[in-house]
Amino acid sequence: MQNPVDKRYQIYNSMFLNLDYQGSETVGHLIPLLSSYAKKHLAEAKSPIEILDSFMETHADLIGENKFGFMFKVIQYVERQVVLFDSVEDSVLPNHLDDDSFLNVKGLFSTLSTEEERDALLEKLNSFKSRIVLTAHPTQFYRPAVLDIIAKLRKHINRNNLDKIDKLLHQLGLTSLVNSHNPTPYDEAMNIIHLCRTYFYDAIGELHSTLKKSFPELDNPKLITLGFWPCGDRDGNPNVNYKTTMNVADALRTSLMKCYYNDLKDLASKLTFKTVESKVTALRDDVYQAMFDTTHIVSHRNIITVLKEVRNEVENKYEKLYIDEIDDLITRLRVFRSHFAALDIRQDHNIHEQTITYVLKNAGKIKESLSELSEKELIKLLVEEKIDIPKTKDADPLVEDTIENIRQLPEIQQKNGERGCHRYIISNSDTIFSVLYVFGLMRWLMPEKDMNFDIIPLFETMEGMKESERVMEQLFNIKPYREHVKRRVDRQTIMLGFSDGTKDGGYMNANWAIHKAKETLTAMCSKHDIEAIFFDGRGGPPARGGGKTHQFYASQGANIPNNEIQLTIQGQTITSKYGTKQKFKFNVEQIITSGLSSYLNPDYALMKHEVRSIIEQLSLKSYNKYLALKNHDKFLPYLEKMSTLKYYSAAKIGSRPTKRGKNKKLTLNDLRAISYVGSWSLLKQNIPGYYGLGSAISEMINEGKEKELKQLYRQVPFFKTLMNNAMMSLAKSYFELTSYTKHNKEFKDFWLMLHEEYQLTKTMMLKIAGLDSLMQEEPTSRQSIESRERIVLPLLLIQNYALQKMAEGGTKHSDIYEKLVVRALYGNINASRNSA
Repeated sequence: MQNPVDKRYQIYNSMFLNLDYQGSETVGHLIPLLSSYAKKHLAEAKSPIEILDSFMETHADLIGENKFGFMFKVIQYVERQVVLFDSVEDSVLPNHLDDDSFLNVKGLFSTLSTEEERDALLEKLNSFKSRIVLTAHPTQFYRPAVLDIIAKLRKHINRNNLDKIDKLLHQLGLTSLVNSHNPTPYDEAMNIIHLCRTYFYDAIGELHSTLKKSFPELDNPKLITLGFWPCGDRDGNPNVNYKTTMNVADALRTSLMKCYYNDLKDLASKLTFKTVESKVTALRDDVYQAMFDTTHIVSHRNIITVLKEVRNEVENKYEKLYIDEIDDLITRLRVFRSHFAALDIRQDHNIHEQTITYVLKNAGKIKESLSELSEKELIKLLVEEKIDIPKTKDADPLVEDTIENIRQLPEIQQKNGERGCHRYIISNSDTIFSVLYVFGLMRWLMPEKDMNFDIIPLFETMEGMKESERVMEQLFNIKPYREHVKRRVDRQTIMLGFSDGTKDGGYMNANWAIHKAKETLTAMCSKHDIEAIFFDGRGGPPARGGGKTHQFYASQGANIPNNEIQLTIQGQTITSKYGTKQKFKFNVEQIITSGLSSYLNPDYALMKHEVRSIIEQLSLKSYNKYLALKNHDKFLPYLEKMSTLKYYSAAKIGSRPTKRGKNKKLTLNDLRAISYVGSWSLLKQNIPGYYGLGSAISEMINEGKEKELKQLYRQVPFFKTLMNNAMMSLAKSYFELTSYTKHNKEFKDFWLMLHEEYQLTKTMMLKIAGLDSLMQEEPTSRQSIESRERIVLPLLLIQNYALQKMAEGGTKHSDIYEKLVVRALYGNINASRNSA
């Protein structure tokens, strides 16, 4: 049966294809024919060149002689079909869900049978925290004008207003979807601040209000908070500097003041009573000034103080009229305070090492290298000695930025409040010095009273996670650092990177390594009377820690604390899962209920030796298979020559380079997880999301462990979640698209190896899950994937046509083929919604 999204899409798509965009009417009529033609002949293992040339020859009377013009027109139509499908799906979902077991917070309380259970869960709700950290990684790049069209389409699709929809579709056809230049870091930040103002401010306020009505005892402003990386995260992005960091801190605060102003303006129109009217209008006018003048700071505490005075008078003198609106605004002020979203700072460990070398060399402590100092001497310098760092003059730009940025952090806290910027994250952490370099720089660049910062190591490689327990143990045994943690109320936040972890160790091995690292770090922190807080660096697809977030956090096991969930929301996921008020509220409430569910029903199965043994074996066997793939001599050449990897930077989709370092030769270590995973996604092979699992499961079944694997899938939620997310990666794969590679002398055997593992993994997954088809228990999500793949097929065909032409050699039309590849990137990535 056709689902409601497809039904509506077909109606509006027929209108869309019949519109004539600047003489392109025939293209709209040919797209459905091209899609079915491609599907048929790709199944016959024909190449994109054979298929597209044959199709254009068959329809030469309609296409004419300008075949390249036809291909570019198809790309323009298809990427707009993707926008239309997004709009239709967003207008229907999340009213139609796969997960029938999902309960909202109120529903979760209804499952409890005793007052004692309810009181315990309410206490948990009052202490539980979640932090949604918004990043600007380059996988979402609709221009603001296009986002505005999407929002209007959603509204009128809900109302079934055909006339308005028709005009918006026409507007969409004439509006460029493509950036004319790379966005600056500030552009990226302002785009996400726009979402904060337009959707997240009201969504969080309304969710608090709804929960408060169900649970009057609820008093937890930290239940849902926002974090913010754009212009704070400078890891691998030389375009971010300390000036843009300060500008974005100001923009966050002034944008929040605009939200407060609108609410105060509304209140002022209602509280027209003699003794309160002047107080509210004066407050409104004060906030109005703070909207535009970055030197005029209005503290959230001052606003709350005045509103509480007004509330008392309304309660005592004016029959409590509009008192709920006052309470709602006070709640919002307690949540967003003076900062809106907490601006995190992130930089790579190697840059800190360069900075420390520069500082100690200028201070006369070393001549050239840190290796001149013993470990003990270096630690003493970092945690005990005081070094004056004057204004930098001759430093490398990254060193200068590191110093001046740390120097200005107390000023950001002075403007936005301590919570507005209180975390410093170190990428590629693998030694105690990853943390101590930052600790030392903070000691030298700010007064001790201003060191109100959590220093957060990011362990993101297999080696880093393996060493994490030893590193943190050593740190806690260094007295000055332990005293710093004590001042931070004995809480240590530790970030674990799913993206680079999976790139480094493979899907199964990385996820299991992260889980074990959380267990050992929790126990070790507890030994030191420190509360471990885990911050998960998760991307969109399963290969980068994405997939079904609710199921993942509900299945964390009894050895991992469930008191706080912190995770990054990246790129497309910001708009696909949180891009409307309704979706934001729904998905955030899922995160809350996943933490509460983990508390109510902790999974003790993961503590059993026999369960851990099976997962450990599966992890090791799959890792060995993935390691063999990484070490294959055709691994990187295949990505470079057969995928879109080298075209990401040309697509003008983000401010950050696609790889770390300046090496001309491509290495896996330098390669960003986003472009790495995204390239496999656009090949429709999704290798990082499952590779090695099929061989590992097959090997274990041959060892007589089929029964145990099936039991794990049925009885251990953590294992089932990992398997289901891998099945999503498989469901998004379409090897027929690249089957022409079987005729490529250089990559034939490599492609056959990949395809064989895909087929084996699919067979093995279905076997242990007892299913007939992938995502069988998630029909709505499966249908969404199928619809998107069907829409985007002509675009994929054209992209691979161009890639195949360039792989064949020759320079004729090479510039046009490159443009086709780059132009097709936009629609392909957006259609996936979590491609990277």
